[in-house]
Amino acid sequence: MAKTSIGDSNFSRSFTRRDFLSTTLKVGAAATFTTGLLPNLRAKPAGRYNVIFIIADDLRPLLGCYGHSAMHTPNIDALAERGTLFNRAYCQLPVCNPSRSSVLTGLRPDTIGVHDNDGYFRNNLPDAVTLPQHFKTHGYHTRAIGKIEHGLTALFDQFSWSVPVWRKWAGTVDRKTIPLWQALDVADDELWDGQIANKTVEVLAQSQSAPFFLCVGFHKPHLPYNVPRKYYDFYTRQTFDTSADATLPEGLPQIAQTRWNEIDSYQDIQNEGPLSREKTLELIRAYAASTSYMDAQVGRVLQQLDTLGLSENTVIVFVGDHGFHLGEHGMWRKNTLFEVALRSPMIISVPGQQTNRTDALTELVDIYPTLCDVCQLPVPSQLEGLSLTPVIEKPTLPWKTAAFSQLSQNGIIGRSMRTVQYRYTEWGHNGRHGKELYDYDADPDETINIADLPENTELVAHLSEQLHAGWQAALPDIQEEIPKPQTLPWDINNDGVVDIQDLLLVSNSFEVESPQHPKADVNKDGRIDIIDLLLVAAHFGESINPAAPSASTHLRAEHAALANEWLTEARLVDDGSDVFRHGIATLEHLINTTVPTETALLPNYPNPFNPETWIPYDLAEDADVHIHIYNLKGESVRHLSLGFQTTGTYRTPSRAAYWDGRNAIGEYVASGLYFYTLQAGQFKTTRQMVILK
Repeated sequence: MAKTSIGDSNFSRSFTRRDFLSTTLKVGAAATFTTGLLPNLRAKPAGRYNVIFIIADDLRPLLGCYGHSAMHTPNIDALAERGTLFNRAYCQLPVCNPSRSSVLTGLRPDTIGVHDNDGYFRNNLPDAVTLPQHFKTHGYHTRAIGKIEHGLTALFDQFSWSVPVWRKWAGTVDRKTIPLWQALDVADDELWDGQIANKTVEVLAQSQSAPFFLCVGFHKPHLPYNVPRKYYDFYTRQTFDTSADATLPEGLPQIAQTRWNEIDSYQDIQNEGPLSREKTLELIRAYAASTSYMDAQVGRVLQQLDTLGLSENTVIVFVGDHGFHLGEHGMWRKNTLFEVALRSPMIISVPGQQTNRTDALTELVDIYPTLCDVCQLPVPSQLEGLSLTPVIEKPTLPWKTAAFSQLSQNGIIGRSMRTVQYRYTEWGHNGRHGKELYDYDADPDETINIADLPENTELVAHLSEQLHAGWQAALPDIQEEIPKPQTLPWDINNDGVVDIQDLLLVSNSFEVESPQHPKADVNKDGRIDIIDLLLVAAHFGESINPAAPSASTHLRAEHAALANEWLTEARLVDDGSDVFRHGIATLEHLINTTVPTETALLPNYPNPFNPETWIPYDLAEDADVHIHIYNLKGESVRHLSLGFQTTGTYRTPSRAAYWDGRNAIGEYVASGLYFYTLQAGQFKTTRQMVILK
């Protein structure tokens, strides 16, 4: 897929290349640059930001906000709607302990000497200052709930935490005696993550006047996939796609061909052999259900922040410690140097920031300096990451040229580098045990290792040189002040900011022969239509003047129906390009952030695979939401318990209630007329729907 950088071609930039004599100078200079760029995102000394850092185990970016509309992750999606979503964030080593140790120390695996789950960074670097320890030193109350550091030793890290770590600890589990997944008839609170959410809610309620740094570590979607049954009810096996190639890439070095899988030892997988398509779908559904369960616990934490009035003064980080294979290359594990194992979801929300997403190459080691920078704490010079605050402010800013990861396999180190287009890996010294090269523009599924092709000799030499130059050489140049253009082509009314008013001006000019605002024909094709509106939406929030008013991110209730029409028409012309993707995402965000005037149940809309359907609704106040589906005889067909939902619109597929067209025992319903009732608190209303197969 071709990569598009929206808006860059319209800026005339002047850059000054700086030569840096050491890593310390380069990182320090970057931190200084950040300070001047983001005065509005930094906490005032008189009222420091709190920090809540949430980390999930084995979570890949299989989330609604990452474009997977079938996933039921409304709470993480909502967090993305008020922060920055990092689309290309990579862990430094795809194993729990090394990844988490790297995040917490701000140092890379080679520096801390941790390459597996047995090491402990303080044994190698006893004077290392962790992220929470740094905040603790500067007056923060630091706490850890759940799995933050890895292993038993982490429970006694008195340097990092103001009080002992609160964590449930299970004894050794004999995997041969338990299945890999179970849909349990239990409440959320009966399982670990529910108890972690409970404790977090309790701790937040007891927060004192001192600023806090609270780390919350959820176990799911780590194996085994045992979560309450209601989260399995969000999905069917047919929800998911199994088109990913289950074979190893052609030309893969022998050292990278290990077929060991984390699922093999479980009771229901032993002696299974190659997984069938049916079994693969079953396990992906189980992973999705576990993710939805974890998402619900994240929602409880975020809701408590809102309830206590802490959201407006709290920086929120949500991240996965690494990715996870769900059958890609025939693997069910994380410790590989393939894209799905190394890419992590990462969202950072800073009070007052503009919602955005970025394709900038970023690394989990960047979290430490970012939080220091945002909270006005000094950035330790020894850190091996870079503050991401410039990217939060301007997501299209030229950034790192590569992200670096590594893995030890049978005592041999593999070093991998992800650029915008390629992943290049060397196993052993100078690739003695093999090299890998994948071109994601031509081969996004990594089916062919092209490192040994004669026509790529020069490319491999260049990438090898870049890999050996390391992360320091991949840091962005420090920029001087960036000249702003006089106008933006998508700022229809020339008020200095691209906002809702510009969208309305384009919409009002649809099919008008002599529009009041000629700039409404953004693409200059002689007519004004939905494509022009999408071009404006794709650049929503851009401004030429720092003093210009912020782009309005809230749609008035009277315009919600109009925005729904825009979105429907936009999906019909969607060609999958980055411009359309960003434009549609903006429209969905506007709809989802509308504050409705009243609670209402809206007409349902089926997807192309009827009878599956989404049921949209509006909530004028927070409420527990339930949807009951009945047949013409008044008999209950299905009960959808959506749980606690906050005020807002639930009109898009990523937020609306989803019904898979099945009854309570899993059978597809027949064609015909049905009724569905929305109960939200004391509000109750009924509509009818027609199901046609």
